Amino acid sequence: MDPATLIGIGLAFGALFAMITIEGSQITAILLPAPMVLVFGATIAVGIAGGTLRDTVKAVKALPGAFLGKTTPPQKLIDQVVGLAEKARSSGLLALEQEADTISDPFLRGALQNIADGTDGDELRILLEDEIATRTKESRNAAKFFTTLGGYAPTVGIIGTVISLTHVLENLDTPSTLGPMIAAAFVATLWGLLSANFLWLPIGSRLKRLSDIEAERMTLLMEGALAVQAGSQPRLLGERLQAMVPMASAKSAKAAKAGKSSTKPLKKAA
Repeated sequence: MDPATLIGIGLAFGALFAMITIEGSQITAILLPAPMVLVFGATIAVGIAGGTLRDTVKAVKALPGAFLGKTTPPQKLIDQVVGLAEKARSSGLLALEQEADTISDPFLRGALQNIADGTDGDELRILLEDEIATRTKESRNAAKFFTTLGGYAPTVGIIGTVISLTHVLENLDTPSTLGPMIAAAFVATLWGLLSANFLWLPIGSRLKRLSDIEAERMTLLMEGALAVQAGSQPRLLGERLQAMVPMASAKSAKAAKAGKSSTKPLKKAA
């Protein structure tokens, strides 16, 4: 689990509450039900109106991934593909069908089954590229939904402020209440900006980033599977896949691998 989103949003709201406390105000000053109901309710409503119900359902299903999304280390994928290449060279491509039954990843499992079935390499590449494009499009639609909410929220907050100020103008004959009423009016704008920049936009950006990482993962597996089908030498295949991994990820993977090897107990000399 990568807790970046939880940490970031938590720190953002923590900074907000710290500012309110330092200024001597109370958290309850911004926790007003009426503007919060308008901002959150209307923002989500117009977000739903701007797409299809299917888009909304998929976005809601993708929401937990923004907080609990897992990423697979590239080195783990490379080691898995190199192991498949060694299996194919020693036992033939038909042996990959048995290996496919032990793999939980549906993308790689489908690729191996097609290889074992004798699917042409060019046709397999087209099939896998189409699958990557389809999955990426669906995941980016979910990210777009929350990014769109981030665009609506500030405007909805302004609408709430205008409504509240209209109510203020109706009570000009009671000057003693004007200050608190004007302050409460601007809470709607505050929550519009807060929800957009502290919630919706970060969630949308997070889902888009996870979509990009997933596309990179599937592309790495696709190139590996096609190389296995072509009979590539395992060591050269591993080096080729390593070259496809960003330098920072490759260095961190090597460091983690070196760390594991250094923790092995030394054998006593005879």
